[in-house]
Amino acid sequence: LEMVRLEEAIAEVRLQLEQLIEHPDLAHGGEHREVLETYRMFAYDEGWQEKMRDAVLSGLTAEAAVDRVQQENRARMYKIRDPYLRERIADFEDLATRLIRIIQGDKSDYRTKLTEDAILVARTIGPAELMDYDRTLLKGIVLEEGSATSHVTIIARAMGIPVLGRVQGLLTHVEPGEWVIIDTGNEHIYIRPADDVIDSYKATLELQEKLFAEYAAERDLPAETTDGHQVTLFMNAGLLVDLPSLDTTGAEGIGLFRTEFQFMVSPALPKVDEQTKIYKAALDAAGDRPVVFRTLDIGGDKPVPFLPRDEEENPAMGWRAIRIALDRPALLRYQLRALLYAAPGKTLYVMFPMIAEVAELRRCKAILQKEIDRLDKYGKQGPKEVKVGCMLEVPSLSWQLDILLKEIDFLSIGTNDLMQFFFACDRGNPRLANRYDLLAPPVLAFLHMVIRACDNAGVPVTLCGEMGGRPIEAMALVALGLRRISISPTSVGPVKRMIRSVNLKQLREFMLSNITSPEHSIRDSLVNFARDHSIKL
Repeated sequence: LEMVRLEEAIAEVRLQLEQLIEHPDLAHGGEHREVLETYRMFAYDEGWQEKMRDAVLSGLTAEAAVDRVQQENRARMYKIRDPYLRERIADFEDLATRLIRIIQGDKSDYRTKLTEDAILVARTIGPAELMDYDRTLLKGIVLEEGSATSHVTIIARAMGIPVLGRVQGLLTHVEPGEWVIIDTGNEHIYIRPADDVIDSYKATLELQEKLFAEYAAERDLPAETTDGHQVTLFMNAGLLVDLPSLDTTGAEGIGLFRTEFQFMVSPALPKVDEQTKIYKAALDAAGDRPVVFRTLDIGGDKPVPFLPRDEEENPAMGWRAIRIALDRPALLRYQLRALLYAAPGKTLYVMFPMIAEVAELRRCKAILQKEIDRLDKYGKQGPKEVKVGCMLEVPSLSWQLDILLKEIDFLSIGTNDLMQFFFACDRGNPRLANRYDLLAPPVLAFLHMVIRACDNAGVPVTLCGEMGGRPIEAMALVALGLRRISISPTSVGPVKRMIRSVNLKQLREFMLSNITSPEHSIRDSLVNFARDHSIKL
């Protein structure tokens, strides 16, 4: 009986999702369509369903089985520090909640009926829950969890509904029926605002519309300084839902495609053909624009269900990324095989993460060559050419730059990991979150050294960490000679706007005169320089 209840509920959830995908508000194309397709993939995931069936067979009720599996998923996903990947748990939460409701016999719309314009405040919601509300009356959403990369945010944006996430503890400060203002641009929320605040925000909305119009007007313009120096802006991606942003932002390609999410949600190692479909879709969406695929960066705070591992005292410096791939070469071989299959007649960019020494890179290249030889052996069409690069995330590699740059076609600086290793500072520790500044002279001097070495060797270098996505940091990077930056889609417009307002000759002179400063940071000096020279931050 319990198994029948579970199977009927799964079928009902799938039916609801099919209806959601055909909802008139979301019938047009766009990234939200890809979100819904990914969401449907979760609902049809056999591994998820098999775990629930096993729980029922162990003697649990259908409801308890769903809850147990969801708790296991939640515990595993909450160990992940990467917010982009961690937020995918909201999709499973949404599915599990709907599944339990259906098992209990409630197929109705269980959300509060809106009778007037309203802003929804919640801990978290999933994409399907959003559709339970009247779009004409839902004017905004504020979540204690979630961010710009969460699926509900993407769906809401497609519906024209602003979302503000990560407002911790909000539910204890606001009551139903109270007036609120949400400012998603500055990430502010005002509870019970005064009249002067309301008037101020009316004026702010007019200015914001003008700013968005400027970003849109500059979308197809080059990211070029006022004195003629061009910077190439790529975007970071990790799921098919990110790909439409290539066109909407005007990014010139994908400088970092994170491949690990497909592995993290799968109960078993994804088959080669399953991986190939994802990579091919990314290449097809990009067209003639480059896509740089980073091989698996799993382990550490990104566990996968099919690879048991021991607890580590310091997982960021433990068995992760390329260390796992070289110890379990089948993982890497299957992924490289899928990448080669996905790019017949095209240029394929493959990037290896967490390389600590050139010897590791050479082992990776040898495995790649075996897969290329295998492709030739079986007469399959391969890529037109394969470009090989690696991430500079481990400082030890910088002492082998001369040798390294002879081995690779491109280099990517991953500042997220690099800076925590550089300062011996756990980026997940809230006490250290603001202790060290990315605009500290030692950081800038180090990056300047790497950029000059790459330029001298004729090897393209890109920075693909969060540092490049903030206009003030991006301004410093351009001054140091960096000409390729890969950032989140939402950062492309502001960074391009900043670049187009900079005189690089003046900025470079200022930067080089401050890079040897003994101060903790030159951030304030850069902000003052930008203000004095009318640079748009």
